Amino acid sequence: MKRQNCLCKSISVEEMEDIKTHIPEDETILKMADFFKVFGDGTRLKILYYLSRHELCVADLALLVQMQQSAISHQLKLLRLHRLVKYRKEGTTTYYSLDDEHINSIFKVALEHLQER
Repeated sequence: MKRQNCLCKSISVEEMEDIKTHIPEDETILKMADFFKVFGDGTRLKILYYLSRHELCVADLALLVQMQQSAISHQLKLLRLHRLVKYRKEGTTTYYSLDDEHINSIFKVALEHLQER
């Protein structure tokens, strides 16, 4: 793309090329966009918040979020698909937790960002 005439003091062509070499591939960018879309639902955010505090079963989450267990299960399926939560079985009960510390960090940073204003 040709650089348009601009009166702003911007970066050099060399600096621009250097920046462009470090952007992730388009496929990775699209995966990131899909990943962040999952955070765009209030119910899922509540579930992630509760799971950041404690490992929980569907029944506990349903009580906390005040929704039917089937609706919670649907949201958990989506969160599992995007690797935001994981589960373990103990007898007939399934317990959910955040998939790893990265998810907790993303959640905390977003919350801190919103609270700093």
